[in-house]
Amino acid sequence: MTLATASCFHKLNCTLHPTDRLLIAFWGVLALISVSFSSRIAWWWLLVLSDLAAAILVCALAWISARTSSGLLRWMHDWNAFPLVIFTYKNIYFLTGQIRQGKDYDHLLIALDKYLFQVNPTEWLARISNPFLTELLQIAYSLFYVFFLAVGIELYRKTDFSKFRYFRFTVVYGFFISYLGYFLMPAVGPRFTLHDFSKINIELPGLFFTPALRWFIDFCESIPSGASNSLAYARTQRDVFPSGHTMLTLVAIVLAYKYKTKVRHYLLIIGMLLVFATVYLRYHYLVDIFAGILLALPCLITAERFYAFMRGNPQRASPAEN
Repeated sequence: MTLATASCFHKLNCTLHPTDRLLIAFWGVLALISVSFSSRIAWWWLLVLSDLAAAILVCALAWISARTSSGLLRWMHDWNAFPLVIFTYKNIYFLTGQIRQGKDYDHLLIALDKYLFQVNPTEWLARISNPFLTELLQIAYSLFYVFFLAVGIELYRKTDFSKFRYFRFTVVYGFFISYLGYFLMPAVGPRFTLHDFSKINIELPGLFFTPALRWFIDFCESIPSGASNSLAYARTQRDVFPSGHTMLTLVAIVLAYKYKTKVRHYLLIIGMLLVFATVYLRYHYLVDIFAGILLALPCLITAERFYAFMRGNPQRASPAEN
């Protein structure tokens, strides 16, 4: 490697935020998994190329935004992590489905729920269901990604960008922890195993927005419209354990209170409804919720030190210095 090339790599590395490095490192792991299991994965090379393309995009945005006066490009670099988390989510979908080849762990999660609570929680909650409650909880559940935008926008509008960057890093870090859980312990959830997915609008009806919100969530999870229970089971994302909705909601609420954001009290109320909705709406088993709560704590505890490591200064853990 020539001195000019080394200097170029050094300059690029200096323009990368800790979140950029985290994304690239995680995609590197996913690419390595794709290569290692290439015999099981159709079009494995396409997954590797998509990871490489995403990494190049992040590097290009970091490089260009550091050398331009364009506010739009800097904004794109600051916010690109959030859509790229969704890209990674779909990457996990293709990996899990082909590597695990139908080896789901729903039976174990159902057994744990039954052992701990003596009932199947989603079946027990069906007793208290009514369209008004369903509508409220479906809306709350669908506001999940709004949590990160609400906190992120408020922090971004302040002159101190270090808090925004640390919040962004911690959220992405938390998502990736949950994604590893999906890969190691894939499961589809009680709406397919304990209930008939195709009858959910009959058994658990809402009012005005519930059907559209359900359709949107199903679409994001690769479930075709009007799918039977068996087809939906085969096509859906294996994203049950741990409950990412629970884990990341708690992470967002804690950081919202830590930074004294104006939206923190609203997020707390909606967040409590959201966590309850994950079981009431049959997306999760109750043990998924406890796993999400338990993982939120180590995520928050280790994020500062890992953030400092990704920034290249493991001795300085404070996110206030960036």
